[in-house]
Amino acid sequence: MLEAGTMLLFCAVLFASVALGWSIIPALFVGVLLFMGYGLVRRCSLRAMASRAAGSVRSAGTVVVAFVLIGVLTSLWRASGTIAFIVAHSTAVIHAATVIPLSFLLCSAMSVLVGSSFASAATMGTICMSLGLSMQANPVMLGGAILAGVYVGDRCSPVSTSALLVKQLTHTNLFNTIARMLSTGAVPFVLSCVVYVAAAVVEWLCASGGSGFGAASAAATAGSARAAVSTNASSITDIGGLFSSAFDLHWLTLVPALLVIVLALLRVDVRLLMLASIAASVAVCVGVQHMEWAELLRLLIFGYHAQNPQVAALLDGGGILSMLTVMATVCISSAYAGIFAETRMLARLQQVIEMLGHRIGACGATMITATCAAALACNQTLTIMLTHQLCGGLYGDDESERSAQAIDLEDSAVVIAPLIPWSIAGAVPLATINAPTLSLAAATFLYLLPLSRMLASAVRRCSGFRTRHRSQNQNPGLAIPHRPKPMLHMFAHGFHPKSGD
Repeated sequence: MLEAGTMLLFCAVLFASVALGWSIIPALFVGVLLFMGYGLVRRCSLRAMASRAAGSVRSAGTVVVAFVLIGVLTSLWRASGTIAFIVAHSTAVIHAATVIPLSFLLCSAMSVLVGSSFASAATMGTICMSLGLSMQANPVMLGGAILAGVYVGDRCSPVSTSALLVKQLTHTNLFNTIARMLSTGAVPFVLSCVVYVAAAVVEWLCASGGSGFGAASAAATAGSARAAVSTNASSITDIGGLFSSAFDLHWLTLVPALLVIVLALLRVDVRLLMLASIAASVAVCVGVQHMEWAELLRLLIFGYHAQNPQVAALLDGGGILSMLTVMATVCISSAYAGIFAETRMLARLQQVIEMLGHRIGACGATMITATCAAALACNQTLTIMLTHQLCGGLYGDDESERSAQAIDLEDSAVVIAPLIPWSIAGAVPLATINAPTLSLAAATFLYLLPLSRMLASAVRRCSGFRTRHRSQNQNPGLAIPHRPKPMLHMFAHGFHPKSGD
């Protein structure tokens, strides 16, 4: 009961922080005190807990360095005109009949390049939402398409913070995991495209026939949406002209993005990949945009800030300081891992999850755990780390098992977190583009992916069961001896944690 009470108190603090709009960092520090207090009640040494926590934080050092490089890279891409070039030329293809599926595709492409759902929503997402509303698109479907799109790359980009975090936690090869993510995500991605094309066709037919389904609902919501973002992109009609006034949109501005794509295909270490793109961005900032060195050094730390208010609303951000929250979240959450290991606070829950894994498979158990963790953690980073720790017993320690856990985390914790209405993972992008909360229901890729993985896992388990059953019938001497079922065994003989927990 003490474990449950401690965890519920921690969740209450997190919920209060999110509800009041406060930073979650103080709430995470409160969690450290709560979990150490639990350890002291259980007569664990304070020095031992602090030592284990410090060791866990040190192990996160590699990913923290990568986060610093990402902050620098995203700031330089804004200042060099790379993002402006991509957005200006991409949005030129958007038309009223195709705005919903194209918004999904364009936001997916942007998120793959920048590796951030928040940055993609603030740039490509904001413009797609504004153009879509001006074309009378349904704001629910449009918002869902944008939200799903910005998490396509947040999941599988080589410069994604979530992908790098999963790599660090599971000690796997990033590019091997990305290759598997492309495989498991292919069918949900295609199905999402089909859904959004169908939605666009329905909107067009209703508008052509005079029905108010698409136009009326969009007009009702779009009125308040335009009013709320009138100072942002909703009043922008010429994206190319706006960005041309602030940047020299020379083709060289595309080089930093092309470097990321080419070096990723060559499987160059992600840190070297980012350093190469940073060097190219600096050259473009100085040589093409004629930026002063003093200004360049400032934006590396504080991020890019445009003088034009309309450009600022779309492109401001980046810099090392913008990554402080996610870096602090990773470090504090890493400390949790050390404290939990020393106090064995999660031992009972981990064993229950292991028994669930015996019933429905490691993939299914990870999906369920990730859903519960996302509802409690209220953010993506902590969801990933909690799911990884709770489900560690479902996987072995060899390379294939670690790879299996990495892909299960990517297909569960990373994409389920934004579906929780009170989680900042979904709430922040929706607020950025001014889309209704109901858009979560239209973010098809985010729930088709975990559902497809669970279905595939269930099919494999059923196929394996039929194969074993047929083999046993044909060879009765090879039948597996009966063993008590884990859950029934626990209730019959009581709970006894493993000595290694």
